Amino acid sequence: MDKDRVKGMADQAKGAVKDATGKITGDAKLQAEGKADKLKGKVENAIGGAKDAARDADRH
Repeated sequence: MDKDRVKGMADQAKGAVKDATGKITGDAKLQAEGKADKLKGKVENAIGGAKDAARDADRH
């Protein structure tokens, strides 16, 4: 598994926590940060997936 995928999953989890905490506390800034972190994590995960696929294609 590519390191970008691992970082992406971590950023998504961190973002989900911030988003939920922002919703509960009514902190719009924290909620927006959480949404941004989740999006960043999804992008990193996709990049890592593409790298994994390219690596697998090179092996075959």
